[in-house]
Amino acid sequence: MNMSLKRKLSLGFLAVVICSLIITSLISNLMITKRFNEYLVEEHRVKINEVVAAIEDMYSKKNKFQGFKYDEIRRYAELNELYIEIVDINDNKVYTSGDAHLRHRNMMETMMGRGMGQMMGNMGSLNLGDYKEEKLIIKKDNEAFGKVTIGYFGTSYLSNAAITFKMTLGQSFIVSMVITLILGLAVSFVLSRQISKPLVKIKEIANTMRTGNLTVRSSVNTNTTEIQELSSSINYLAETLQQQEALRKRLTSDMAHEIRTPLTTLKTHVEALIDGVWEPTKERLEVFYEELERLTKLVDNLRNLSKLEKPEITINKTRQNITKEITKVVETFIPLYEKNEFQIITNLQNDVYALMDVDKFKQILYNLLSNAFKYLSIGGLVKISLSKIKNKVIIVVEDNGEGIPEKDLPHIFERFYRSDVSRNKTTGGTGLGLTITKNLVEAHGGNIRVESKVGTFTRFIIELPT
Repeated sequence: MNMSLKRKLSLGFLAVVICSLIITSLISNLMITKRFNEYLVEEHRVKINEVVAAIEDMYSKKNKFQGFKYDEIRRYAELNELYIEIVDINDNKVYTSGDAHLRHRNMMETMMGRGMGQMMGNMGSLNLGDYKEEKLIIKKDNEAFGKVTIGYFGTSYLSNAAITFKMTLGQSFIVSMVITLILGLAVSFVLSRQISKPLVKIKEIANTMRTGNLTVRSSVNTNTTEIQELSSSINYLAETLQQQEALRKRLTSDMAHEIRTPLTTLKTHVEALIDGVWEPTKERLEVFYEELERLTKLVDNLRNLSKLEKPEITINKTRQNITKEITKVVETFIPLYEKNEFQIITNLQNDVYALMDVDKFKQILYNLLSNAFKYLSIGGLVKISLSKIKNKVIIVVEDNGEGIPEKDLPHIFERFYRSDVSRNKTTGGTGLGLTITKNLVEAHGGNIRVESKVGTFTRFIIELPT
């Protein structure tokens, strides 16, 4: 059966409180009762010893038992609920306290009959019906002159004060349990509410997001770290999904634009050929070929991106001289740059080695240099630098082209993302080149970042492990 988090927390906390109370009460009750009974028994023994000592003090060899203060012995017997009988050395009865000890028995039976024994529970260890007698030899100067019999019921050591203490102790345990249960219930309700209320709000936000509303945000008021982090994660998820949704819409528009342009050109030209308006000349067929090449390039980029994003992508690393590899790639670009009156210069540290996949490393450089070429104007300059710092290889590709707006920098490596300044046919690509580059760099265990200022420069910085 499903149960709300609030109820489950409340019941769980309350169950822990109840179990703790029961265990604590039982252990405390048993330990205190045991120690208290031992104390009372010891006190009872002291009383008996005092009776013997008093009788021995009253006896004198000269006056025998004639000088005894029997009234004092009787009062002592009544006060301590004892039966005292004194006999001489020949077992002749000298004194008896009578039935004073029975009063204590009657009082205890009356109290127990009123239910007070139920309050005490297991606190009494002796039976009310048990009657005991102790016969002790009484001496004077180490010479026996008689015997004293001290009789008592098993509970004679339980004075009114002791009984009251035990009953009060039992009552205090019960009152404490009730108060603690009430307090535990209140605390469990408050804690469960503090935990469940923000979680319910977060659940409602998640359900709202599930319906397609990605503008909602979670703003729970809580001092619980985990719940606060969960709220932040939900907000981050909503923001990410919202960005992805915007990117998806932009992707749809971009893909439609990218595909529509060559298809429209092909359709127009084919219609002109069918209608006989144009002749199938070499120049017109070359236009067909160029548009088909654009479509092929778009499809190839999509396929390459799909491959690079697979978790099983493999990089075949070997130890290579990065300085030489960069030099080779730059040499292939020099004619293209010079033809358009651009410059490409290098500042490379000699003989820098690292583990890498040569083909994929060349693709990284090719993408960056091709990307820089698109946004250069007359007098454009691209600088490539290479250095080794500790166990890292740093590669910097910088150009003085159009630059990237600050608002576009966080998204520059997202698939199909192109800044507004690159939305013309001559410079705008498919928006996949930098995404592929980033994936290749990360596949090597490195990272890439970009710095740019509109109209001034763009700088790509690559860090690769050696």
